[in-house]
Amino acid sequence: MADRFDVGDIIKMKKPHPCGSQEWEVLRTGADFRLKCMGCGHQIMVSRKLVEKNTRQITKKTQPDGGAQ
Repeated sequence: MADRFDVGDIIKMKKPHPCGSQEWEVLRTGADFRLKCMGCGHQIMVSRKLVEKNTRQITKKTQPDGGAQ
């Protein structure tokens, strides 16, 4: 099964962070995710199960050098 989430992606969650932002940057993937709030910069560790359940939208990261691999 292909992983939907990659480091650098911006995800929109169902419930907002107390600062008001619903967007988070993925810093780490695995059994747990490290997410950074795009509003205030706060970082949290969340289980994969909660991230998959509460994600509304995934904005994939863009590759800065034209997509060359």
